[in-house]
Amino acid sequence: MQFGLPPECFTMPLSLIPASSTFNMTRIKICGITRAEDVQAVAAGGADAFGLVFYDKSPRHVTVQQAAQLARAVPPFLAAVGLFVNPAAAEVRAVLNQVPLDVLQFHGEEEPEFCAQFARPYLKAIRVKPGVDLIQCAARYSGAQGLLLDAYIDGTHGGTGASFDWALIPPNLPLPVILSGGLGADNVAQAIRQVRPYAVDVSSGVEAAKGIKDAAKVAAFIKEVKDVDLQLS
Repeated sequence: MQFGLPPECFTMPLSLIPASSTFNMTRIKICGITRAEDVQAVAAGGADAFGLVFYDKSPRHVTVQQAAQLARAVPPFLAAVGLFVNPAAAEVRAVLNQVPLDVLQFHGEEEPEFCAQFARPYLKAIRVKPGVDLIQCAARYSGAQGLLLDAYIDGTHGGTGASFDWALIPPNLPLPVILSGGLGADNVAQAIRQVRPYAVDVSSGVEAAKGIKDAAKVAAFIKEVKDVDLQLS
């Protein structure tokens, strides 16, 4: 990643390829990165993006200073995603002043206008449970690059390792789907076959401990995604 360039020179939107494209490679995001060696493992495995959590209640939280150091370890063509939960606008801008994030990911109750104000592509996380209208969510956040669908666990904003009923995802969502929640090497192929998401997002499913990635689990997860893509192509 090149420092000193304007955002448009390094931004790599996750929805670079439209959801309607015949290109069927599932994009891969490894979230909750806290160590430089884990950035390297993610890149070596062939993932497309990694996530940095700027939410101090998360066990995978990183400070702005830590994130800036991690950004220096990023090889070319690996997108950095910043995860926020109900932040103040000043907080997001303070991070962007020091960390070259490519995409923002909002996991709280942020309004569409809030998400769109930072001159970065953004993803809106939706916690899925019966009764949540994902078509309505997609219409409300039509400016998002995609909807990140996670499990609804009361009192949390993701990172639980819990999955949800994938049958709740309608097949005609007008935004790309980034599937999250309880994924691992043991079930990601099944998830891709059933949902056909634009991307998959994993955190706890590839960890040795919270915030500490296991390089072998990362590699196994990515291999499963790539193998099922070949089978479906």
